[in-house]
Amino acid sequence: MVKRLFRRKVFQHLLEEIDMEQHRLQRSLNAFDLTILGIGAIIGVGIFVLTGTAAARFAGPGIILSLCISAGACFFTAFCYAEFASLMPAAGSAYNYAYATMGEMIAWVIGWDLILEYIVASIAVAIGWSGYFVNIMQAIGITIPVWCSNAPGTVPGALINLPAMLVVLCLTAILIVGIKESARFTSIMVFVKLITVVIFIAVGCFNIKPVNWVPFLPFGFKGVMTAAAIIFFAYIGFDAISTAAEETKNPQRNMPIGIILSLTICTVLYILVAAILTGMVSYKELNHPAPVAHALNLLGFRWGSALVSVGAVAGITSVLLVMLMGQPRVFFAMSRDGLLWPWISKVHPRFRTPYRAQLLTGAVVAAFAGFLDIGTAAELCNIGTLFAFCIVCGGIAILRRTHPDLKRSFSCPLVPLIPLLGISFCAGLMLSLPRITWIRFALWLIIGLFIYFFYGIKHSRMARNESSCDISL
Repeated sequence: MVKRLFRRKVFQHLLEEIDMEQHRLQRSLNAFDLTILGIGAIIGVGIFVLTGTAAARFAGPGIILSLCISAGACFFTAFCYAEFASLMPAAGSAYNYAYATMGEMIAWVIGWDLILEYIVASIAVAIGWSGYFVNIMQAIGITIPVWCSNAPGTVPGALINLPAMLVVLCLTAILIVGIKESARFTSIMVFVKLITVVIFIAVGCFNIKPVNWVPFLPFGFKGVMTAAAIIFFAYIGFDAISTAAEETKNPQRNMPIGIILSLTICTVLYILVAAILTGMVSYKELNHPAPVAHALNLLGFRWGSALVSVGAVAGITSVLLVMLMGQPRVFFAMSRDGLLWPWISKVHPRFRTPYRAQLLTGAVVAAFAGFLDIGTAAELCNIGTLFAFCIVCGGIAILRRTHPDLKRSFSCPLVPLIPLLGISFCAGLMLSLPRITWIRFALWLIIGLFIYFFYGIKHSRMARNESSCDISL
C-alpha cells in the first residue's frame, strides 16, 4: 500500500504521454510570449491595490522591505521552477514535478493545492477588477447599482457582483479559442499597464517628500513580515508560466527565460512604485481601494488618476486571464493521469485547448466571484501558493540525489542551498498568515485526500500500468 502511494513517474513516460494525439496541445509560445504572460500574471492587483493598503495597515514605508522579502522567496523558487520546467515541459506545473520526485500521493496533494491557488486567485482578481471597473464607469457618468456590483455583506443592499462574473466568462471564451490568441490579448493589456506604471514613476519621482518615509518602520519588523505574507499575493503568477510548458516551442530554452525575466522586471517595478508611492504621500493615506490613483488625486493630478484607473483595469484583466489559463492545465494533467475524471482532459478538436477543464474553471470562478469578498480569497490563495513553492524547492533537492545524471538545459544554482532558502522563506511567510487561513487550508487538503483515496488511487494510470512507474524510494 505504501509503495502505491509513493509510486513515481519516470521521465520517459511523462514525455511520451505529452505526444499522445488525444491529449496533444498546440505548441505556439516563444520566450517573448512567456515573458509577457508572466508580466501579465504578476502586475495587477498587487501593484495597484495591495502595495498601498499593506503599507497603510502593516508596514508603512517599510513595505519596500516587505516586497524584497516576498521577492526573495519567489526568486529562490523561480530557479527551481525553471529547472523543472526545462526538464519536464508538461502541463500541470508543480503537480508533475512532485509526481516525478516524491510520488503519487504528494503529487495529488500539490495538484489539489494548485487548484485552490488558481481558483481562489482568479476569484480575488475578478473582484478587484470589478471595483476598478465600477469606478471608471462612475467617472464617465455611468452608475452601476450597488445591488449588482458587490458581494452580499460587503456593502448595504449588495446582492451579487455581476461585473466580476461577466469578465470571467468573457476571458474563459478567449482562452478556449486558443493559447496564442490569449497571449496576443495579454500583450495588449501588458503594454497598456506598463505605460501606466512608467508614467506614474515619471510623475511621482518629482513629487517625493522624504519626510513621508519617517518613521520607516512604524509597525516594527513584525509589521514588515505580516505585510510580506499579504503582499506575496502580488507576485503570484510567475509560476503560471510553467503550466503552459506543453504549449511552448523549445521549452528547454524558453521556459527558464520567461520565468526569471518576467519576475525580475516585475520586482524592479514593484519596488520603484512602493518607494515613490510612500514618498509622495503619508502611508496613512493609502488605505484606499485604489491607493495609486488616490495618491495622485491628493497631489492634484486628476488626469494621472484617470490614467492609472485605466491601466489598473488593463493590468488586472491580464492577471485574471493568466490565472484562468493556469488552473485548467492542472485539471488537464491530473485527469490525463487518471486521478480525476477522464472527461476533464478532452482537448478541443479545432483549437487544441483543454476546453472542458476551461469551462469548468470559468463556471466555478464566476459563481464564487459573484458572492465572495476579496480579503478571504487573497489569504487562501497565498497559503496555497506558498505550500506549492515549498514542494517545488524540495523536489529539486530530491531530484539532484535521485537523478544526478539527467541532461539539464537549465540548472538551479547552489543546490541544495537555493532550494533550502526557498523553503525557509516560504515557510516563514506561511507562519505569518492568520490561524483561520490555516484551518481553511487544512479542510481543503482533507477534502482532496478523501477524493484521492476513494477515486484517484483506484483509477490512476500508474495503477493500471505498474511497469511504467518507478517505486524506489
